Amino acid sequence: MAAKLGVLVAVCALAAGCGVRSSKPFTAKGSASCLSSHGFTRVTTNPGAVGFIAGFADHGGLRAASPSGNILTIAFTESPDAVASTEEAFRSHAPKSLRSHMSDIMSANRNAVLVWTITPDPGELDTADRCLRP
Repeated sequence: MAAKLGVLVAVCALAAGCGVRSSKPFTAKGSASCLSSHGFTRVTTNPGAVGFIAGFADHGGLRAASPSGNILTIAFTESPDAVASTEEAFRSHAPKSLRSHMSDIMSANRNAVLVWTITPDPGELDTADRCLRP
């Protein structure tokens, strides 16, 4: 009986681990090809083309146009601990007309800060979140 219980515990532990996502930080280079393959265009990780804040992010920056034309900028911070300061940088450097709408156009997922030109379509936001890769 004890042997069966031990095998059952081992199988459950293995099965539970199969769905665990990596804790490695997301990166611009790792995420770019996924966005391209899901209909995003003009995808770039060039630091000179992604904007000042994303261009200096620890794990790179990315800019892309969604299928509807909404421009997405992603800054990939060193860790989730750096997200708040990156969000504050985006808020403080945003045009006055956007500052009151930042909660509509900005979100974070682990170490990635996503900023859109206008409130994103839920499907496009979901695609962008699912395309975040180490």
